[in-house]
Amino acid sequence: MAANDMRSVATLLMFLNISMYVVLLGLGGWAMNRAIDHGFIIGQGFDLPAHFSPIYFPIGNAATGFFVTFSLIAGVVGVASSIAGFDYIRSWNPDSRPAATSAAVIAWGLTLLSMGFAWKEIELEGRNATLRTMEAFSIILSVTQFLYTIVLYG
Repeated sequence: MAANDMRSVATLLMFLNISMYVVLLGLGGWAMNRAIDHGFIIGQGFDLPAHFSPIYFPIGNAATGFFVTFSLIAGVVGVASSIAGFDYIRSWNPDSRPAATSAAVIAWGLTLLSMGFAWKEIELEGRNATLRTMEAFSIILSVTQFLYTIVLYG
């Protein structure tokens, strides 16, 4: 009976996480597209700005570039973790458990890194509603991915 309960909880958390990671990827993709379209224009005849950074984002603050970049990485690894978790939950046998749990731990670590940059971005202020939504998703995902990892181990 307990195994079925854990399987149900793992399934719920997996679908919650994959949904939230997809939203995080969508918002991060929007922010990256905006940065590429409206960032520095460097070409022949243009000088580099005084405080040039390759992770410059015209929206947000100094932490935005790092936050968006690591959120995109965490999102891709989180979706991959959910796919590995789906295989484990579907079969629920010990053979696929190590792959699912290791992918979940890696996704959780990257999500924690993204959350750290989210906190720094919050501290520096000066961001728009989309970035605030990304921050919220990153912070919530760090908790739900941790719970998902614990359920897979248990």
